[in-house]
Amino acid sequence: MGLFTKDIRTLNDLFVHQLKDLYYAENRIAKSLPDMMRKATNPELKRDFALQLAQTEASIANVLEVFRLHGVEVEAVTCPAIDGIFKEAEEVAGEVGDKKVLDAALIAAAHAIEQYVMTRYATMIGWAHKLGRPDCASFLEKNLKDEKDTDARLTRLADAEIDRLAA
Repeated sequence: MGLFTKDIRTLNDLFVHQLKDLYYAENRIAKSLPDMMRKATNPELKRDFALQLAQTEASIANVLEVFRLHGVEVEAVTCPAIDGIFKEAEEVAGEVGDKKVLDAALIAAAHAIEQYVMTRYATMIGWAHKLGRPDCASFLEKNLKDEKDTDARLTRLADAEIDRLAA
C-alpha cells in the first residue's frame, strides 16, 4: 500500500499507512542515534542524544501499542522522507572538518528529524480522533510531547553553547 497508489481509499487506510511510516522512521532514528552520539564531541550533546535514544525506544513501544489497539499487524513501510534527512545529514557531516561545527551540524540534523516526526504525530492524532480512536490518540500524544521536549532541549543546547562554539 503506497501513499500515491489506489490502495489507500479511506482515512483509516491512510492512518494505517502513516502508522507504518512512523514505525519505520522511529526505528531508523533509533538505529542512527548511536552513530550520532559517537560523532558528537560535546559531552552535553552526547548526553542529549542518549536521552533521545531512550525517548525513541519509548516512542517505538507506543507505536506498537497503537498497532495493537487498532488491530493492525505490525509492519514498516519505507519512509523516503526520513531516509532523505539522514542522507543529507551524513553528506554534510562528511564535509565538516571542525568538530565544533560538526556538533552544530548534528544538532541541525536532529532538529530536522524531530520536526518531521512531530508533524507526523500531530497529523496522526487528528486522524485518530476523527476515526473515533482516542485510545490510539493518547499514545500518539505522548510521543508528540516527548518529541517536542527533545526538540526544545536541543534548541536550548544549540543556543546556549554549540552554535556559539561553532561560530
